[in-house]
Amino acid sequence: MAGLRNLITDVPGLKVGNASDEELKSGATVLVPDEPAVTSVAIHGGAPGTREIALLEPEQTIEKIDAIVLAGGSAFGLDAGAGVQGRLADLGYGFQIGPVRVPIVPTAILFDLLNGGDKSWGQAAPYRDLGRSALDAIGHEFPLGSVGAGTGATTANLKGGLGSASQVLQNGVTIGAIVAVNALGRATIGDSAHFWAAPFEIDGEFGGRGMAHPLPADSTAVRTKLDGLKAGANTTIAAVATDAILTKGEAKRLAVMAHDGLARALWPAHTPLDGDLVFALSTGQRKLKNGLEDMVQLGAAAAACLARAIARGIYHASPAPGDPVPTWRQRFGR
Repeated sequence: MAGLRNLITDVPGLKVGNASDEELKSGATVLVPDEPAVTSVAIHGGAPGTREIALLEPEQTIEKIDAIVLAGGSAFGLDAGAGVQGRLADLGYGFQIGPVRVPIVPTAILFDLLNGGDKSWGQAAPYRDLGRSALDAIGHEFPLGSVGAGTGATTANLKGGLGSASQVLQNGVTIGAIVAVNALGRATIGDSAHFWAAPFEIDGEFGGRGMAHPLPADSTAVRTKLDGLKAGANTTIAAVATDAILTKGEAKRLAVMAHDGLARALWPAHTPLDGDLVFALSTGQRKLKNGLEDMVQLGAAAAACLARAIARGIYHASPAPGDPVPTWRQRFGR
C-alpha cells in the first residue's frame, strides 16, 4: 500500500524542498530529516559526481547527516550542497566540534549541461543559491516531474524528471524513494508507452498501461543517448528513506538493494557513462522486530519504490522550449 501522499515525505521525520531555474533548465532538491539521520550510500554507476560521500561508508566515524542534496549542473552543481550547508550552519545545525558546528550534507549531481538551457553563467554558477532556495522551500508536499534536480533531466527517448513514491509495509514500517531520472537509457519498453516498472505500479500512478503485451520487437534493444539524440549526458541519482531504526551497515545494505529498482526501471542501467547512486537513510522511529527477515522485506520494498518513482518522474515531466526530447505525455497522452 502506498503512503498517504505517495511521496518520500510519508516517512515520518522527513521534508523535501525544490528549487528550479526554467531558463537554466536545471535545479536542486534537498532532503532534510527533522533530526540527524543514519545514512549510507551505494554507487553502481561508472561516472558519479559527489560531495561528502566517503564518510557514509559504515566504517567511517560520522554516522548521521543533516541533509542530502540532489542537483543538476554536473560538477558545478556540487555548489548546491555548499549552499544548503551554509544555510543550515546559520540555523544552528551540524556536527559539533567544540564551539563549531559543521552541517554534514552529502551531495550527488547529474549532467544536464546540454539540455538546451542557458548555462552561460560565467564564473559564478547559480547552484549555491539554488541549494539555499530549495532548503527554504522544504515541506511535506512537493510536485513531481520537471522540478528540482529533475528540471532538465532526460532519458534516451523521453524527458526525465523528479519522481517519488512510498509504501507502508505490513509491519507498519514506511519506506519511500526520491529520484532525479537522467538516464543514458530508456525507462519505457522499447518505444512503447509502457514502463519497465509496470509490475510495481500502484493505483495507476504512472498511467496504468501495465506491461506491453506482446513485447515490442525492440524491447531489449540497447538504445541510449549515444545514438545521436543529443539529449545531454547522464546519471540517475536517488535516495530511499525509512522510519525503521537501522545501523549504518544496514543502511548500506538498504542502498545496495534499492539499486535493484533502478535496474528494473531503466534499460540499460549502471553503465560506465551513468553515475547511478542511491543514498539510504533512517529517521530511526520504528524498531524492526524480526531482524534479517524484516530487512529482506524492507530492501525489496525500497527497490519497488525506486522503480515506481523513476516511472513517476518521467510520467509527470512537462515540456519546455528547446527540449531535445519529448515528454511522455506529449508522446502518449494521459
